[in-house]
Amino acid sequence: MVIVATIWAFAKNKSRIKLTRWWCKRLLDHLNFQIDTYGKLPDDKLSKTMFIANHVSWTDIHALNSIIPLQFIAKSDINNWPIFGYLARKSGTIFINRRSRKDTARIVETTAQHLIMGGNVGFFPEGTTTDGTCLAHFKSSIVQAAINANAPLHPVAIRYPLPNGGVNTQIAYAGDTSFGESMMNILKQKNPVVELHFLAQIDVQSEHRRALSQTAFEAISSQLNL
Repeated sequence: MVIVATIWAFAKNKSRIKLTRWWCKRLLDHLNFQIDTYGKLPDDKLSKTMFIANHVSWTDIHALNSIIPLQFIAKSDINNWPIFGYLARKSGTIFINRRSRKDTARIVETTAQHLIMGGNVGFFPEGTTTDGTCLAHFKSSIVQAAINANAPLHPVAIRYPLPNGGVNTQIAYAGDTSFGESMMNILKQKNPVVELHFLAQIDVQSEHRRALSQTAFEAISSQLNL
């Protein structure tokens, strides 16, 4: 909170990237999270890329940001969260009102401009969270921003495993679970693990947004065996 309220506004983009990665890594360390990564990791020089991932918990954002800081597209409800809402606003999160179709056009234009300027974006096309044992339908409207900016899609499969190989559903922030309950469920975990599987990039040229979304869906579902 102190970092964002003081030096954030004056920091250059390169410094903000380092601060974001450091802050998210420290948060996950305090929650005793182990981050296991697979595939070719994006480097600091990567630009103009839309990362698409399945969505299980609010920790997904911090796990991804600890590897490659992204400007996320998130539901407007997060804007009202204590602490994290403030941090999300200050870090440039693009908020979308999922109950308004008119808002989608604004988000597509804003996201496309960010990509054209060389930024990287994070997007959860399910539009909601699951408990990690299934994969919801991928909504394709925001993918149009990547097409407009000629920016590749980079699918990421996120999984929270148990020691026995099963899915750790206690990490999920889904259904009727409140944010407070989700936080307590995570704090009760002894050594939670999050797996980030960075899959092959998808070229957006000559493809429709629905076809691209389906390709990303199949890549992630195949990796997670869902």
